[in-house]
Amino acid sequence: MEKLIHDAQALFNIHITGRQVMSLITYEKELLEWNQKFNLTAIRDVESIRTKHFLDSFSCVLAWKTSPPNHLIDVGTGAGFPGLPLKILYPNMKLTLVESVGKKAMFCQHIVSVLGLANVEVIQARAEVLGQEESYREKYDWAVARAVANLNVLSEFLLPLVKMNGAMLAQKGENGPAEAQSAEHAMKLLGGKLRQVIPVNLPGVADERYLILVEKVAATPPKYPRKPGIPGKMPL
Repeated sequence: MEKLIHDAQALFNIHITGRQVMSLITYEKELLEWNQKFNLTAIRDVESIRTKHFLDSFSCVLAWKTSPPNHLIDVGTGAGFPGLPLKILYPNMKLTLVESVGKKAMFCQHIVSVLGLANVEVIQARAEVLGQEESYREKYDWAVARAVANLNVLSEFLLPLVKMNGAMLAQKGENGPAEAQSAEHAMKLLGGKLRQVIPVNLPGVADERYLILVEKVAATPPKYPRKPGIPGKMPL
């Protein structure tokens, strides 16, 4: 954990407290145990969990700098990334985790209970459905997703959930800048505007990583998101 603490400070100016370290250690232990039964993540060793899950989740800080989200929704969270590590960093943040796969949603709920995290809602659902529900639509100041779908599809999942002047954040690999460019039309249709492509360097990880930051500048037209499965089959 020393290395993680050092890297978080050096790369993202994050100071991790002793209590947060304990939470991350518990999370890691539970993830390794559950993974043997349920195959929640392909990343299976401690070193990689710390870099490719925890540190990678912390990299979101580069987008909001000193103004973290009040109310964050993490779509397609899988085993809780990036949402749960960010919640550990920002205990006062309200968090909604969305995951369509039952065993992954169940694991997230388990971690929330084990760590005693307050103001976290775990929903087993598809983003297209939530985006049309009044209690979720345009309710969040930040919506985030990691490696869920191509950016023109992802914009249709996330932007309907973001309130005016809020932001969408996509964690992407080497194709991030190209995807950002080709998704600008879709973003505009949905009320978004591409603001920044931020390169992320993780120690010991060769692949390029990027944060794609999109501002919500207009209301999303009521017909979006379309029905489940349509955004993926017929991207905007």
